Amino acid sequence: MQNKSPKTHQPRFIISGGGTGGHIYPALAIAHKLMATYPKADILFVGAKDKMEMQKVPQAGFPIEGLWIAGLQRKLTFKNALFPIKLIASLWRSRSIIKKFKPDVVIGTGGFASGPLLQMAQRLGIPTVIQEQNSYPGITNKMLAAKAQSICVAYDQMDRFFPKDKIQLTGNPVRQDIADLPLKTIDAYTYFLLDPTKKTVLVLGGSLGARAINQLIEKELDYMLNLGYQVFWQCGKLYFDQYQHLAERDGVHLVSFIDRMDLIYSVADLIISRAGASTVSELALVGKPVIFIPSPNVAEDHQRKNAQAIVDREGAVMILEKELDQTFEPVFLHLSQQESLQRSLGQHFKKMARPNATDLIVKEICKLIPHRES
Repeated sequence: MQNKSPKTHQPRFIISGGGTGGHIYPALAIAHKLMATYPKADILFVGAKDKMEMQKVPQAGFPIEGLWIAGLQRKLTFKNALFPIKLIASLWRSRSIIKKFKPDVVIGTGGFASGPLLQMAQRLGIPTVIQEQNSYPGITNKMLAAKAQSICVAYDQMDRFFPKDKIQLTGNPVRQDIADLPLKTIDAYTYFLLDPTKKTVLVLGGSLGARAINQLIEKELDYMLNLGYQVFWQCGKLYFDQYQHLAERDGVHLVSFIDRMDLIYSVADLIISRAGASTVSELALVGKPVIFIPSPNVAEDHQRKNAQAIVDREGAVMILEKELDQTFEPVFLHLSQQESLQRSLGQHFKKMARPNATDLIVKEICKLIPHRES
């Protein structure tokens, strides 16, 4: 009697990433690609309780477990006093999750929960992959790097922070619907009720909004309108009511959230934006002239460093928040009057795009799956 052939092992993955969309989106992109590669794979997310991943991940169709963990505050607070207790609790909880789920590989894309989860996975001998989105990594990923099997990065010269033999230059996952933008311009003008005879300034402040950028646009609105631009201003849900009255003006299009980024990118002539890692990677693929206004209120000042890495390669312009009052108008005027400079910035930026980032990251993960039978 012939023996039945053993079933092929179906891989199991734990992914941790959250706190902001910049960590959640790459984590979900990786998860979807893993499912496309291994349709019967089991994927579990681990996030921080009370953070946005606890809603976003289930909405995307994946299960998630929460850890009682948060970051250290810059000031001396009661929350800081609780941090050691939360860390120990999260390490034990991570151990329990890993022991029960038995993952083949654990992947971290950043966020509070990534630290204790990957640290415990490494202690238990589970292969780990770090997906570092920024040009300047945080303390946690630097600490985890020594025992990680692979570190997927989006910027050159990351061997300043990580072991060179573990680094893979993959780029950051980006949404796939922003390809073929020139074919979408007609639809975009109709969808957003924009004037096709005017050039468009696109203002991006993130889903919640960026106070400094919103204050700047309110102050400079007349200046940009008088130069002949229409302004498509994503102010964020926290600020929409405050600025809604300005949407009554001709040439001002105010939204709290943009549901079709591909369409608005297609008609943007000039973009004003924060410099979060996912946004920077997406804008590289778009290939339009950008004025980065990095947030100064982030760990390790990483937004400024992300933007500087693009500026150093002549792919964008950067203005620091503290310089906006003196610098914005001359910089904007110069850029708006120099179409050759606009083209040059967009072309240089686009050369930095890595549209196949998710595929490359998943290939690194797949190398670590044990080839065993179940």
